[in-house]
Amino acid sequence: RRYPTVELRAETFNGSTHVPVPSDSAFLRALLLELRLVDEHVFLEQRDTCTRINHSCVHSVSTAAGELWPVLAFRKSGLIYACVPLVEGSLEPRPPLLTVCGLSQGLALLLGIMDYVSPSRKNEAELSAKVGQLRYLLIQACPLGTPLNTNIRSLNSSFEDIQEMPLDKEQPAWRSSTYKGKPQVHVCITEKVKCMQYDQRDVVDTWQVYGAVNCKCDIEGSAPNVTLSLTLPTNAPPLQDIVVHHCVTSVDPAMLLSTSAEPLHDSVYNGPYKFPFIPPSDSFNLCYYTSQVPVPPILGCYQLVEEGSQIKITVNLKLHESIKNSFEYCEARIPFFNRGPIAQLEYKVSYGQLDLSREKSLLVWVIGQKFPKSLEVSLAGTVSFGTPGKEHPTDYVCTGNTAYVKLYFRIPDFTLTGCYVDQHSVQIFVPGKPKITASRELISSDYYIWNSKAPAPMVYKPLLD
Repeated sequence: RRYPTVELRAETFNGSTHVPVPSDSAFLRALLLELRLVDEHVFLEQRDTCTRINHSCVHSVSTAAGELWPVLAFRKSGLIYACVPLVEGSLEPRPPLLTVCGLSQGLALLLGIMDYVSPSRKNEAELSAKVGQLRYLLIQACPLGTPLNTNIRSLNSSFEDIQEMPLDKEQPAWRSSTYKGKPQVHVCITEKVKCMQYDQRDVVDTWQVYGAVNCKCDIEGSAPNVTLSLTLPTNAPPLQDIVVHHCVTSVDPAMLLSTSAEPLHDSVYNGPYKFPFIPPSDSFNLCYYTSQVPVPPILGCYQLVEEGSQIKITVNLKLHESIKNSFEYCEARIPFFNRGPIAQLEYKVSYGQLDLSREKSLLVWVIGQKFPKSLEVSLAGTVSFGTPGKEHPTDYVCTGNTAYVKLYFRIPDFTLTGCYVDQHSVQIFVPGKPKITASRELISSDYYIWNSKAPAPMVYKPLLD
């Protein structure tokens, strides 16, 4: 399969060093020659010289227009799997293989194809049928030249619904299949909050919010038009660093220029956040965003102090009053690195329950689905350890009293920014009344509370002029 869009990008990126991909037959001849599958006993300098000892499956194929590189190719069970990855830059000098991200994408796609094809290699008829289906499956797996799903086997059940070429000229390439039935749209806003808390005067706590809007649009038609709006509460911080899916047809340029790299000021874009788009057939992320929220959802303080052979720990957590007090789960995990198994544990918790992991190196404080009315919980305990063994965790950063508590939680039907989708604002220009379902969630991601009685390993300080 050839992708004219990728070949045009290669010509733009590579400039004067660009070598076009030859015709299929010419490329096959050159590849067979490079892989020593033809003229194996004939010495060819461009292939057999000792300066070209190749230990990888990345090849340089000699063509009439020059050396085509990189060509990813390998043999398995009598079949050749090959692709030409895009190099986003000049080819002279050749960049290191690890810097060419297309190589890993191409290898993943080829391995997915191999996993789909290889079980049938002993049955000639079945093998021919699967190879014949590949062209349809690649429309789903790699519609515009960038692999979206490398698990080809998972696409097998739906290949009959795929059109090789759109019957309607207005149908975009990313709508690979048609839907029949009642129109319905599912939207889910997922926000993840990262946090570093130190509880120290000279170190600033930091937190960041990342949002993604996932959509699944089951709508009839070759190119249906959908408009979706994100809504924020009054006086909520604006959305920034917005990145949209390629199916979005138009947006206000000011929306895309709003960046968190600059401090908030009056000229920042405050909406409305409207996204007109022609949806793909499958689930996709309509946009990503960040926001500078004023407070983290849970404030914490962790203190760990060594007293002889024992360690005293204190953990205090407080849920901010603006946060919805309804969790699917909420727990604090307290690991102990570079020490032996926990031999003795005495503790007192004001709320929830404390569990010890099977390896006896981790305390799991299960807070549950709600904080108490005071919105504050505490844990105090004394821990002593046995002889260290190989199975217990080690960490080069967390040495001595440098340690942390990590929080894990999920709050359904809530976002830290307050962002939501008004179901009545979703516009679909197709016959029939569509069914709209919208949901949202807040999930913790790398939410750390460091021991305030020890130096933190990473410090975020404002840059001084």
